Amino acid sequence: MRTARHRNRHRGFTLIELIVVLAIVGLLASIVAPRYVRTVDNAREASLKTSLNVMRDAIDKYAADKGRYPDSLDEMVQMGYLRQVPEDPITGRRDSWQMLPARADSAVSGQVADVRSGAAGRAQDGRPYSAW
Repeated sequence: MRTARHRNRHRGFTLIELIVVLAIVGLLASIVAPRYVRTVDNAREASLKTSLNVMRDAIDKYAADKGRYPDSLDEMVQMGYLRQVPEDPITGRRDSWQMLPARADSAVSGQVADVRSGAAGRAQDGRPYSAW
């Protein structure tokens, strides 16, 4: 028959065992965390590219139909060329888009000939978001 002293000795984990487990968990977390962050950044950049392409296509269609560029993105929503102004995935806001007017030598006039992200900072390839 075992004594109470022998039963209590096998009940828990030693401090060394806990430290080893925590070290392994910390090591795994340090490997996974940067990959997760990179994946989230890749998704935001892909979403930004898609939003820019959709808005630029809608601007071109508006200009082809009306003979001029729109005065705002809200005008494009009101006229049905966009369902809504998309959220800039980098800034998380709908009002941060930078609208570029038509060039002075362009035959078509208007306030929104192109659109860019208003986000500060650079993409993973080193280019500024505002240059996309």
